[in-house]
Amino acid sequence: MKTLALFLAFSSALAAQVAADANRSYNNEKSRAVMVANLSDPERLTRLQGERIIAALPLKPGMTVADIGTGAGVMLPLFSKAVGPNGKVISEDIFPDFLEAARRNAASQGLNNVQFVLGSEKDVKLPANCCDLAVTIDAYHHFDYPAEMLASLARSLKPGGQLVIIDYYKRPGAMGGRVDAVEHVRLDMDDVIKEVEAHGFQLVEKREHVPGSQWMGFFKPRR
Repeated sequence: MKTLALFLAFSSALAAQVAADANRSYNNEKSRAVMVANLSDPERLTRLQGERIIAALPLKPGMTVADIGTGAGVMLPLFSKAVGPNGKVISEDIFPDFLEAARRNAASQGLNNVQFVLGSEKDVKLPANCCDLAVTIDAYHHFDYPAEMLASLARSLKPGGQLVIIDYYKRPGAMGGRVDAVEHVRLDMDDVIKEVEAHGFQLVEKREHVPGSQWMGFFKPRR
């Protein structure tokens, strides 16, 4: 009973921590247009170390990978190449203007294996058992409803599928001085892991992605 009480208390505390600061720039169309420009910057892929992300993921030709919170879709070409012409990339976001930017980016590069899905704050809106891998890059700290989002992500994964979270540490300088990560990021790595594990997943592996800036966690659903 004590363990259950602690679990419920922890879950309730985390549920109360909505991503208010992180989502302030997304509240209106004008501010989102600025964000689209920032997310479309070719330098963003360099900052993300996109090739290193792909090398770390268990992707194979023919797989289906979902890019959750795709933004302007800067990772889509790398995902598309990794799964090949017989694979599929699902580009998901909750903002139509972000998704349209991702669509333009994919079209400009001739990506034929990308599908676009408009999700919601509580549901990624993906079919059940559709993905081998769901990847969220710099987006988990924007989840206002993590419990619901994690439930929908678990449903979307095929048996043996994994959720991969890449996000910033909640510490000074983690976002390079552009934004105060202490204020912007909802939870630090250890608390994200606790939250994800409290909502149906089990940690498989964690590692540092960009030293002092970003971490990477691999999770599998508890079934």
